[in-house]
Amino acid sequence: MQRIRLRYTKRGRLRFTSHRDFQRAFERALRRAEVPMAYSAGFTPHPKVSYANAAPTGTGSEAEYLEIALTEHRDPAKLKDLLDTSLPAGLDVTDIVEARTSGLADRLQASVWELRLDGVTVEDAERAAAAFLAAEAVEVQRRTKNGMRSFDARGAVAALEASRPSADRPVDNPCAILRLVVRHVTPAVRPDDVLSGLRAVADLAPPVPVAVTRLAQGPFDEESGTVTDPLAPDREAVTAAPADRSGAAGPPAAAAQVPEGSA
Repeated sequence: MQRIRLRYTKRGRLRFTSHRDFQRAFERALRRAEVPMAYSAGFTPHPKVSYANAAPTGTGSEAEYLEIALTEHRDPAKLKDLLDTSLPAGLDVTDIVEARTSGLADRLQASVWELRLDGVTVEDAERAAAAFLAAEAVEVQRRTKNGMRSFDARGAVAALEASRPSADRPVDNPCAILRLVVRHVTPAVRPDDVLSGLRAVADLAPPVPVAVTRLAQGPFDEESGTVTDPLAPDREAVTAAPADRSGAAGPPAAAAQVPEGSA
């Protein structure tokens, strides 16, 4: 069995697709691309696809990850092209690698988010971010299937800074960009929780819905505060020990030598 890990996006209008909608679209793409999928056992077999930390419905993403299991070896680069062609525009496969290590989900330790606040000045966004970071704790509430739940949104935030839109995205009205780095903790702290916290500590309330996009997710470096590539260990392992046609790492074992004169 060969395991493949890939990175994909949710762009444009497809940010409003639910995770279940994406699952259906991806499984159709697997069938159209004639990918030799491995299936689970039991009365209702399902293709072996492992989804890791999917973004909430309504948010865009440049860094979603999943893993699939194949019954036959396939070249990752060719597989990427086949899947990308079979998926709708906006759900784009941007990276793919053969899995040579374990624990992809464990590497997704933090996310980098971009929050576009139309109708908010950069000065107001900077003031709100400073108030949020200065607080020891920021309690927010979120409705769950078990009712309203209160939790601290401050502890998971590693960085929060405001800036102006880039020069290639000119705007006529006030607009601020918040760049947010959030550790993946339990309970999970989402961008909308941070927005609730900004409203609580600084009365920051954007007049229009905030456009939220995940830019990256992966291992978190505490010293530099950066989020790194979760597929890098697999890429390095493939470079260090190229796969044979069966997908096994490393060169084939040498044949055992039989001493002369033995029976």
